[in-house]
Amino acid sequence: MSDRQAFHPFVLALRGAVARNALAVVFVLLAAAFFRLQVLQHDRYQLKSESNRLRPVPLPAARGVIVDRHGAVIAENVPGYSVSLLAQDEDSLRAMLRRLEPVIPLDTAAVERVVTRFRSAPYQPTVLVKDAPFKLVSSLEEHRTELPGLVIQTEPKREYPDSSVVAHLVGYVGEVAPQELEGLYRDRRPGAIVGKEGLEREYDSTLTGADGVRFVEVDALGRVIREQGAASTLQAVPGRVLRTTIDLGLQRFVASIFPAGRRGAIVAMDPWTGDILALYSSPSYDPNAFVGGIAPSLWDTLNTDPSHPLLDRVIAARYPPASTFKLATTVMALRDGLVTFASHMPQPCRGGFRYGTRFFQCWDPRGHGSLDLSQAIANSCDTYFYQLGLRLTVKAILEGGAYLGFGARSGIDLPGEVRPAFPDSGYYDRVYGRNGWTQAVALNLAIGQGENSQTPVNMVRFYAALANGGHLVKPHLLAGDFPAVGTVALPDTAFLAIRRSLIAVVEQGTARAVRMATLQLAGKTGTAQIPESPNTGWFIGFAPADRPEIVVAGVIEGAGHGTAVAPYVARIIERYVLGPDTTQGRGSRLVRFGGPEDTVRGIGPAVTGVARGPAPAPANPVRVTPGGAAAPAPANPVRVTSPAPARAAATAPASPVRAAPAVANPTRAAGRAPADTSRRLGVPIRVAIPARTDSARRPGAPANPARRVPPPAKPIPIPPPPPEDTGPGPGGRR
Repeated sequence: MSDRQAFHPFVLALRGAVARNALAVVFVLLAAAFFRLQVLQHDRYQLKSESNRLRPVPLPAARGVIVDRHGAVIAENVPGYSVSLLAQDEDSLRAMLRRLEPVIPLDTAAVERVVTRFRSAPYQPTVLVKDAPFKLVSSLEEHRTELPGLVIQTEPKREYPDSSVVAHLVGYVGEVAPQELEGLYRDRRPGAIVGKEGLEREYDSTLTGADGVRFVEVDALGRVIREQGAASTLQAVPGRVLRTTIDLGLQRFVASIFPAGRRGAIVAMDPWTGDILALYSSPSYDPNAFVGGIAPSLWDTLNTDPSHPLLDRVIAARYPPASTFKLATTVMALRDGLVTFASHMPQPCRGGFRYGTRFFQCWDPRGHGSLDLSQAIANSCDTYFYQLGLRLTVKAILEGGAYLGFGARSGIDLPGEVRPAFPDSGYYDRVYGRNGWTQAVALNLAIGQGENSQTPVNMVRFYAALANGGHLVKPHLLAGDFPAVGTVALPDTAFLAIRRSLIAVVEQGTARAVRMATLQLAGKTGTAQIPESPNTGWFIGFAPADRPEIVVAGVIEGAGHGTAVAPYVARIIERYVLGPDTTQGRGSRLVRFGGPEDTVRGIGPAVTGVARGPAPAPANPVRVTPGGAAAPAPANPVRVTSPAPARAAATAPASPVRAAPAVANPTRAAGRAPADTSRRLGVPIRVAIPARTDSARRPGAPANPARRVPPPAKPIPIPPPPPEDTGPGPGGRR
């Protein structure tokens, strides 16, 4: 085409049309792109823009309050401060930490922990101080302009008003560990506060609320330029209130009377429902020290302390049950029809029992003479139960113990409960071989020694069944109704006779020093003698004897014998049943390290010490087994006795009494407990307790119209004292 034709109007018009169409297409494409970006994908790019401009700051939700059965606070929340840093990268974070060193000195390990938190969530504030004191917050506020990435905010702080009194019960909280984020707390954010022990851990999902979030505005370098009003705030939702079965007034009382400086545990339970009324382990610790992070030095001290203050001895320490297990032997023999309560053994007690070439001593070398079963329980006669164990045989004791729950956990709703050490039916064949042991094993098992160690909570569960007529309830701390998990198949007359025998223990037996005129108490002492260790004392009791409202198990290491533990348990029961005013001014009665003994003596390793399997363990009155199924440690299947070492009278001052509010203690609502079966038998078993009005309470204590006060009635008949010992014992009966 010539130049003249190229500029022909027609050609120019054609070119113009093509250009217009091309521009139109371009503008349409641009418009479509702009429409896509600004309309269809507006939310996406706005979020990216806001993410560059804003940084989320979590607002921790307040944990649910934990209260006792009356609504008294066990764990609550108070205002606290946290200090965090917003950094663009790891290098800038380390630079900010160096600038803060004059105000917040951190060692190398602490710096690395902060950096680890930053790596897990680089776009969120990195927590520097979880529980910052007000003085530190004030100092940091003065230098805020020098630290543009500094974030200080208020957040709820956990507090335990009764501190060590409720430590093993409630547990404590702490920052979630990295390994926990991959396991139990995989749905939690880094830096979250979670339950570590006790109720705080068991019911963490209930106590944890929903965190909120607020936003701060930052510049291109990640420095905070605006904290308030940068964006709308999502408020946190607090956790739910956790109502427990604990009687906080009783819990405080237990802690106040427990002997200072001694190790042991006390657990109180409603025998009809399984409600745990008090749970105390000594020594204890302050759970408030864990809030905001525990000091490494204190953590090391708690873990290396030989008294193991972090150990909950109610559920995680195992002790030989000693003579308290004689009631289990009694139940097995009655169930198999081997004896009645009028049965005598072939050999009377003359200070011991000879089996083969071995002589097994009774706790009283003077002997008890010829006793029936009820008298043998009252006097805790080892000789009687040696022979009863032989009648049962080892196989029957092991099967009966499993039937009664001595080889399984109680199921209490607390983490860390250990399985009791009780052998199964094939244990001795596996450990010693089919011909490596004899029926002499039954002598030790029958009196609560040998390869048998129980937790206090498991023993109180068994005695609750004796008190309520055979229902094996599940111990629990969460308020609510929980059905029984089993029964003890015995006739009503047998349970009535068992209660009579346990009353006789208090009225004229090994616990006669704690009998009361105003309350009929039933219980059993026990003393476990452990090689190279002081004797551990047991006492388990319940009252009122005709219709028990509370059963309490107490165990104190180094108490000497069970009679030294009985006064503590008796005072706890008396306070719960009769009211706080009945136990005032009698602290001097508590420390009793003299009196009749029912000490189990023997040679050979007891089932104590630290062990996870069937290997022998060192002699230690506490068997610490943190988790996992543990087989009992092998011991000498034939235990023989040796002269008892001389015992020095020990005296422990009572711990200072912590003032507790006078809270009325309601009993079960009418109809909760089964009807008293003894009434159908025509046997009067009501306890003679005078009717108490509200005027008898301590001034200021609230009235409790729901509390049942039994009318005066004839007490349960007590069997006559055993006959005088006519055997060759040195000096006759005491």
